[in-house]
Amino acid sequence: MFQYEIAATRRDELIREADAYRLVQEAKKSRRFLSRNQEPEGSVRGHRGRFARAA
Repeated sequence: MFQYEIAATRRDELIREADAYRLVQEAKKSRRFLSRNQEPEGSVRGHRGRFARAA
């Protein structure tokens, strides 16, 4: 009976570890997806001479 309890506890631990690993992998994948879809920020300095200054 004691060996069965050890095996059941180990199985539960492995399931929790697998769930945590899966969650981390999904987070990494979504982070990569979000970083690809962000628009790159452009420089503001190049457009200063285009318009007249306000009074």
